[in-house]
Amino acid sequence: MPAGAEPRELIRRVGDAALCQAVEAWQAWLTEERRASAHTVDGYSRDLTAFLNFLQEHLGQTPGLADLGQLRPADFRAYLARRADDGLGRASLARAMSTLRSFFRHLDRRGLVHNPALTAVRSPRAPRSLPKPLAADEALETLAAAAEAQSQPWMAARDVALFTLLYGCGLRLGEALALTRRQAPRDAAMTITGKGRKQRLVPLLPAVVEAVADYLGQCPYAGDGDAPLFVGARGKRLNPGVVQRQMRRLRLLLGLPETATPHALRHSFATHLLAGGGDLRTIQELLGHASLSTTQRYTEVDSARLAAIYDGAHPRAR
Repeated sequence: MPAGAEPRELIRRVGDAALCQAVEAWQAWLTEERRASAHTVDGYSRDLTAFLNFLQEHLGQTPGLADLGQLRPADFRAYLARRADDGLGRASLARAMSTLRSFFRHLDRRGLVHNPALTAVRSPRAPRSLPKPLAADEALETLAAAAEAQSQPWMAARDVALFTLLYGCGLRLGEALALTRRQAPRDAAMTITGKGRKQRLVPLLPAVVEAVADYLGQCPYAGDGDAPLFVGARGKRLNPGVVQRQMRRLRLLLGLPETATPHALRHSFATHLLAGGGDLRTIQELLGHASLSTTQRYTEVDSARLAAIYDGAHPRAR
C-alpha cells in the first residue's frame, strides 16, 4: 500500500472491515462537519495512508482497530522517525501528527478506540515563517508584465484579470479559480466562499471589474452562469499549475525572487493595506482568516520592513 495511494484505494486495501468503516466515517466527518476542503481531506487521507502502511510493516500484520488501541508512544515516535528518514520536513511532520490526532479523537468520540498514548507524543513544531509579499512596485510590474507574457491576447487578458483579482481583493488562488461566470466581479463588492465554506464580502476596485470585463470580452469560450470564470486553452476550468507556471515565467522576466508566487499577491494585498493604515480586524475579514493571530503576522512583516529601512538609512545604524 504505497504512501501516496488514493483514499479510496486505502479503504479497499486496509483489510479490517471495522477500520475501513471508521476511515470512511472520519473522511465524511472532515468533509461534512468540519467543512474541510477537498485538498485538505486528500492531504489528511494520504497522511493516514502512510501511517497504516508503516503499521503494516512495523507490526508485521495488517492493522485493525484493536491494534490501534494497543499502540504505545514509542510506536508513534517510530512512525515520526520513519517519516523524517523519508525526507519530510518539520511542517509536514507536524501535519502528519495533526492527522493522527484528528483520526484518533474521532475514533474515541465514536467509542471505537481509546488510546491516550498519542497525547504523550510531542508534535514537531512547524517552522514559523512570515508572509513574503511583493513590494508595491513589484506587484504592479507583475500585473503589467502579465499582459505581455502570453502569445494569445485573450489569455493575456485572462492572466491580467486573475492577478489583478488576487492582488486587488486578497483572494486565494483556489477561491479565484472556483468562481463562475455568474460570480464574476461586476459591482462594488462580491461574496467569496473560502476555507471551511465560510463566506465573506470583499469590496471591488474599479480596476478589478474592468480587468475581468476586458477578459470576458475577449474570451473565445461562451458559457452559462455556472461555467467557470477563468478557463484554460481548451475552455475548461483553469488549472492552478498553469497559473503557477506563468508566475514562474514572470519571475524570470522581472528578476523577482522565488517567493513571488500567486499567493504572494494575496500577502501583498494585506501588507500594503496595513502599511496604508488599514486596521487588523478589517484585514482579517477581507482575507477570511478565522483567527486574528494569523493576520497579525503582517504586522511583523511591516516591522521587519521598517527595521530594514532604518538599518539602511540611519547614520547611526551603519
